[in-house]
Amino acid sequence: MNKEIRNNYIRWIAISLGAGGLSGLLTREGTRWFNDNVNKPALNPPAWAFPAVWAVLYVLMGVSAARIASLPDSDRRTAGLRLFCVQLGVNFCWSLLFFNARAYGFAFAWLTLLWGLIVWMILSFGELDKTAARLQIPYALWVFFAGYLNLGVWLLNR
Repeated sequence: MNKEIRNNYIRWIAISLGAGGLSGLLTREGTRWFNDNVNKPALNPPAWAFPAVWAVLYVLMGVSAARIASLPDSDRRTAGLRLFCVQLGVNFCWSLLFFNARAYGFAFAWLTLLWGLIVWMILSFGELDKTAARLQIPYALWVFFAGYLNLGVWLLNR
């Protein structure tokens, strides 16, 4: 792997992990409060599982985006990377809405938007690089599961 390609992967993985890390930092107190005070639905994983799963997902997301960024410049490539950045921003905001604002109903609607953006991104990436698209599937599945958890929290804590 040449230096330019390696740096591309490092950059996109760092962007993904950076967004997740900053979100985690900004929601640290809200997450503690949530873990101690909120009724959770069945199938809620232990608290330690969330950062572990998200770390893996952010790396996969970064690798996927790097694969797209490594392709020759085109309008579809640019659109795919913009969509990646938009969904990453929506992802970032969800944690603030859910953990800090405790706006569980609005956070569920926001998560639905995120899930739609992820599916759109997968389809967009799939037109350019099937592997890049497939690397996003665990993320889509986890966000779908997060939707179940978010909805459950909202219904149990009205």
